[in-house]
Amino acid sequence: MGPALVTCFGIDTGTRTLREADHLAHEVAARLRLPERAVVCTHLIRSGEPHVAVSLAVPPGFGGLWNELTRYAEHGTAGVAGGTGRSGRPELAEAAAAAACEHEAGNGGRAVVFPGSALLTGTLPVSDVLTRTAITRVVSIGGPVPGDDDLLDTRDHVRPEWRDGELVLAVTVIHSGRFAPFEVPNPTPCCVDHA
Repeated sequence: MGPALVTCFGIDTGTRTLREADHLAHEVAARLRLPERAVVCTHLIRSGEPHVAVSLAVPPGFGGLWNELTRYAEHGTAGVAGGTGRSGRPELAEAAAAAACEHEAGNGGRAVVFPGSALLTGTLPVSDVLTRTAITRVVSIGGPVPGDDDLLDTRDHVRPEWRDGELVLAVTVIHSGRFAPFEVPNPTPCCVDHA
């Protein structure tokens, strides 16, 4: 779903980690019963205390979403934004607005829920990733460009990013003809083995 064909919203609960934000993204998608064409992304917020906000893009006319989102902000522990509307804690609502704007522009955001994301399990040909999901391009970091017949070992964790209006998946080479998403599912926290 291209950024120009959607209505974008943001929600910020002050989550500290990508894992917490991924959980929030899935919770929002399920709770709001978002349509299949919806895209839910995470965004690093660097202003104030660094944290992660969530944006969601839905087809225009998906009714009642603003009212549902403001329920997240009712108890003062979150901020939400949509268009010019803001609700909840002001600093979190502003960060939510920034996430929504970045998503709408198609120049930032790490997609957690997107069309076809549920199909990305196990090992698949790159051609299936490109034809059965919203991902429009697969790029290799430090290796050859993946071909349509090459395989993607999804690790059941695929997080493409918006780049210049395209949903792009960064991958790394496992071995000849086989790739994996560059982002690993459960990274080891820094300093865990020498703290």
